[in-house]
Amino acid sequence: MDLILWRHADAAEGPEDQARPLTPKGIKQAKRMAAWLRVQLKDVAQYRLICSEAIRSQATARYLRADAEVDRRINLGGFNAAYLELAHWPRDIGKVVVMVGHQPHIGQVASLLLTGKELDWHTRKGGIWWIQRRVIDGRVKYVLKAALGPELV
Repeated sequence: MDLILWRHADAAEGPEDQARPLTPKGIKQAKRMAAWLRVQLKDVAQYRLICSEAIRSQATARYLRADAEVDRRINLGGFNAAYLELAHWPRDIGKVVVMVGHQPHIGQVASLLLTGKELDWHTRKGGIWWIQRRVIDGRVKYVLKAALGPELV
């Protein structure tokens, strides 16, 4: 199973957090990462795309695909466990799930999967963690396939 944790791109400041749109910089970040992800996922027949209710999260996801599932459980301030629950981690063997969400959740979920502890790992706006669960010689391994900011793609 592959889980791609994607932090929303740069958003405008504003009094209503959920309503903040992407900035021109954020649009560029989202377009770049989405283009890179499309190339990486071109041979994947089907993958799930899930985002939070925040406008900035939905806008980021739309650059990858227009049909993202919107779920309030991964809104800012939610529980990190919701990311794993929604992704069906690690039960959906062979599946790919892309989740567009928020800091600190993205970094904390990535650290939990890679170290077994929720640590405050920073994730750049528009950046991804691509984590793969594989069984090698009968043992479960968690592999960091990619960790990228949008400026690197």
